[in-house]
Amino acid sequence: MLLTSIDPFVQEFERQFDRAVRQAAGQGGAGMPMDGIRRADDVVLRFDLPGVDPGSIEVTVDRGVLTVTARREEEFGEDERVFVRERTMGAFTRRVYLSEHLDAEAIEAAYDNGVLAVRIPVLERARPRKVAVQQSDGGRKAIRN
Repeated sequence: MLLTSIDPFVQEFERQFDRAVRQAAGQGGAGMPMDGIRRADDVVLRFDLPGVDPGSIEVTVDRGVLTVTARREEEFGEDERVFVRERTMGAFTRRVYLSEHLDAEAIEAAYDNGVLAVRIPVLERARPRKVAVQQSDGGRKAIRN
């Protein structure tokens, strides 16, 4: 017999995360790599955005979709000529589909040292909780079917 731990929230988040990664890869998402961390009370998404003007960053939520957009611009002087270009410039967008177990109304975002951290609280009903175990009363079943 195989026993596995089943957490529907984690399964749904992983499914949505994988879908978002596949979509981003097809849309040039390499310009905004992301890590997703699940904690007891929240989910934190960290986006690498080095060299991005913090004023160009927008985080929006619409119908369960978190969208992060940012812009990285680079200007060159008249006497400068690019001979190698490996850094991606321009606008970047990532979309992450949020689980219904997350509180989209309480999202927080902070940009520090080239990393945008987006914190999304887990709704109370989706948090792990302890279930009280009833004891039988004199040989009778505590739970009736």
